[in-house]
Amino acid sequence: MSFVLISPEVVSAAAGDLANVGSTISAANKAAAAATTQVLAAGADEVSARIAALFGMYGLEYQAISAQVAAYHQQFVQTLRTGAASYMLAEATNVEQNLLNLINAPTQTLLGRPLIGDGANATTPGGAGGDGGLLFGSGGNGAPGAPGQAGGAGGSAGLLGNGGSGGAGGTGAPGGNGGNAGWLYGRGGVGGAGGIGGGTGGAGGHAWLFGHGGTCLLYTSPSPR
Repeated sequence: MSFVLISPEVVSAAAGDLANVGSTISAANKAAAAATTQVLAAGADEVSARIAALFGMYGLEYQAISAQVAAYHQQFVQTLRTGAASYMLAEATNVEQNLLNLINAPTQTLLGRPLIGDGANATTPGGAGGDGGLLFGSGGNGAPGAPGQAGGAGGSAGLLGNGGSGGAGGTGAPGGNGGNAGWLYGRGGVGGAGGIGGGTGGAGGHAWLFGHGGTCLLYTSPSPR
């Protein structure tokens, strides 16, 4: 598989050069319009008048074609600029992600938890949400439980952030507890609702120094028939 290397700066500069070329051509066309579309007859006879009219018609056709070419040229330049902007955004995103990976690598390796970033939401039934970053980040949400299975607990924040919401319990099972708020500031996660048939709601997450504790949902109401 071949790889293509793109330099957004070069593409952007090329778009600027093409825009300048288009402006120069448009200025030249405007300057020549009067002399090429309204050609004066060489004499007062009918033949000279017809020849002048013929050249004037060609001049008008040229101006019409030039207008279409200018529109295509402008669209091409805009496409180049849009492409360059997209590449620049992609590169900036990659740099940001690589920087976060570099910052988070030590704590992720030692503690299994990032330094900065939100915890992942659980995707498997009854799974717990991931914890947020030790310095900054909110916990992920717990997943609802399958029938008879408790809902997953919400992930907890580190220093700053909110706790994740607990997942709803499956039939007859309790909801997951909400994740705890950050130690310095944050809001505790909402406890998951208890499942239909006697499941109890999960406890709301704790708040610590500044913030609010999470609420508890007692049960899941059955669907009306």
